[in-house]
Amino acid sequence: MPAEMQETLPLSKVAGSPTPGRSYPWAVVGMLWSVCFFNYADRQSIFAVFPVLEHEFHFTKYDLGLIASVFMWLYAFAAPFAGYIGDRFRRKTLILGGCVFWSSVTAMTGLCRSLPSFVTVRALAGMGETFYFPASMSMLSDYHGPATRSRALSLHQSGVYAGTIAGSFLGALFAETIGWRAGFYVFGAAGALLSLMLFRFLREPLRETADTAASASEPAPKLLEAIVMVFKKPIGWLLMLAFAGANFVGAIFLSWTPSFLHDKFGFSLTKAALLGPAAIHLPSIIGVPVAGWLADRLAKRLRGGRAIVQAIGLIAGASFVYLVGSTTSGSTILVAMMGFGVCKSFYDSGIFASLYDVVPVRARGTAAGVMNTVGWGGGALGPVAVGWLTMHGASGTQMGNMSHAIALSSSVYVFSAAVLIAAAIFLERV
Repeated sequence: MPAEMQETLPLSKVAGSPTPGRSYPWAVVGMLWSVCFFNYADRQSIFAVFPVLEHEFHFTKYDLGLIASVFMWLYAFAAPFAGYIGDRFRRKTLILGGCVFWSSVTAMTGLCRSLPSFVTVRALAGMGETFYFPASMSMLSDYHGPATRSRALSLHQSGVYAGTIAGSFLGALFAETIGWRAGFYVFGAAGALLSLMLFRFLREPLRETADTAASASEPAPKLLEAIVMVFKKPIGWLLMLAFAGANFVGAIFLSWTPSFLHDKFGFSLTKAALLGPAAIHLPSIIGVPVAGWLADRLAKRLRGGRAIVQAIGLIAGASFVYLVGSTTSGSTILVAMMGFGVCKSFYDSGIFASLYDVVPVRARGTAAGVMNTVGWGGGALGPVAVGWLTMHGASGTQMGNMSHAIALSSSVYVFSAAVLIAAAIFLERV
């Protein structure tokens, strides 16, 4: 396909709607960005109120880690089926219908009054949210070919960061002003309303992608067949393993940052919920489009270019992860989190773009689902592991134990970087 046709989806490839303008593929990025925002705001808001839940319900650190991890375990369990369904049904319906479902479950969190009820609603939220990324990544990759894919997906990724910041800050703000339950009601209602509005504007593309001439009528593979497509080459295994390691560290920061700043450095609930996520994710918002642009450029010269950019981010990020866990300075911790955020964005920019370089087009939804299963299944061990180590470590205090556990997780980043370097080398040799 000529280069000028790879930039965005040809106009004839949008099904069942008037021909869109040439800027419409980027409008799709914006619409999905807004859904992604609530996807992460809804999941993050509970972490901001962990200190409140610990006090009100007498939850242990392990209990709180379980509440965090059960979401990820159910998210991971359902992900292959979500991806499989996403390769067969309208992605628009899965994206927006899923948003209505998980937003409703988010609102139900405000009704919880015991550990089993929190675990149940978090599990349901995980099952609902798992449909979003396989369907949205597949849709965006049908609108954007190799020349713009990393940029499109990385811009969409910034919605993860913005939602994380907003969910954490507003959840804590509601908790300190009118009660922690109100935040869940507000986020749930707003997400459901947004998805109903977008049903009018979001258009389903035909499954004929911007970078191939594959027929839209080509059948999607069966689930087992699609999984074999993902894992039949070593590169698939390597990308999945790196994703699990990166998510292990990322899940720790998502779950424990507000509590860590509140308990160790004496930040107020709202200050901890704002400064922690903002220190990490605002630099990520700035870094991810730069990383996406760099990955697109390098991928034109090297087949493993995207993986190289990701590995650079993890190698540099490991030092900041260690500093976060080891420092006792309130100013240093924020600088370390900012550095971690920039480095994290270099990895995040290529998660699905790297995968889509090596899997067949018709298996993209299932591939993203399998990626989420491996990544979040392994990553979910992070929050509960830190919760357990906080209670049973050898430093003498719970906060000392948590600090050591976070610092130790830097070794997982180093391991994941090594795996990505191996993936890049493998791609250059095939």
